[in-house]
Amino acid sequence: MALLEVENLRIELTTRDGVAPVIDDLSFSLEAGETLSFVGESGCGKSMTALAIMGLLPDKIGRVARGAIRFDGEDLTKASNARLRDIRGNDISMIFQEPMTSLNPVFTIGEQIAEVLREHQGLSRKAAWDQAIELLDAVRIPNAKGRVGDYPFQMSGGQRQRAMIAIALACRPKILIADEPTTALDVTVQAQIFDLLRDLRRQTGTSIIMITHDMGAVAEMAERMIVMYAGRQAEIGPVEQIIDHARHPYTQGLISCVPHIQKELTEDRPELVEVPGIVPSLRDFGQDRCLFASRCKHLTQQCLDKRPPHREFPGGQIADCWHAEAL
Repeated sequence: MALLEVENLRIELTTRDGVAPVIDDLSFSLEAGETLSFVGESGCGKSMTALAIMGLLPDKIGRVARGAIRFDGEDLTKASNARLRDIRGNDISMIFQEPMTSLNPVFTIGEQIAEVLREHQGLSRKAAWDQAIELLDAVRIPNAKGRVGDYPFQMSGGQRQRAMIAIALACRPKILIADEPTTALDVTVQAQIFDLLRDLRRQTGTSIIMITHDMGAVAEMAERMIVMYAGRQAEIGPVEQIIDHARHPYTQGLISCVPHIQKELTEDRPELVEVPGIVPSLRDFGQDRCLFASRCKHLTQQCLDKRPPHREFPGGQIADCWHAEAL
């Protein structure tokens, strides 16, 4: 049995225009020790999926309308708030997009790590503080003992991100969700963060869900990937297989924007090609048609008349496109 199973998930938000499905019929699984990446443009539902797994959907306006989220066989959509609080931090942790807004500016980094350990592990103040120093050292912050008393503003962007990773890993969770973990960091620091996540996964066996819009990061970090578009799964499968032979036009567009993940670059290779248009408005989500149709060069009447089915291919690759077999 997979560590995490999401089945036919539908998440709805109440907006001024009515109820809209921000996630529509999403299914995937995550194995123990695996890195799975969600990729797609902003507004496609990647972070909303993560918030649903964590039980952190916007209060009163967001809800799981259908489907199941099973963690170790337990359906989290039916769990009480107390049970979800127990799971968060202990078993499933999340690194949020922007550490400067996620970290509390009036508490030291050590205090914020120690709070997690006291709350979930029942450690004393002294034991939690000592463990906070060890965690900062584990995420490669130099002079951890001297920096544990620093406030977030006293750290660089890369150090704050490492501190967020330390908080997320404090209780050795089974699943770590990294939501755009290298946003706004320079390429050198990005590479360091990726190396750190890979090393921590090897050392702890933690499964990782990485959310990104960068196909290059996916190629570097993940074994499997889910390409999301307008709240739906566009394509899912092994990373190498999808990069070598993407079956969905949207996936092909994302890959064409990142030349360095191609196996060969030649002088005859065309210039980078952007994906035309933008993600549709939330009010258009859930329509019974291909939501990528207006941006797709393979558009036919069939795409406008009905939602495409899941097309399965060898190796576990699945693409939701009427023309997947021909691409």
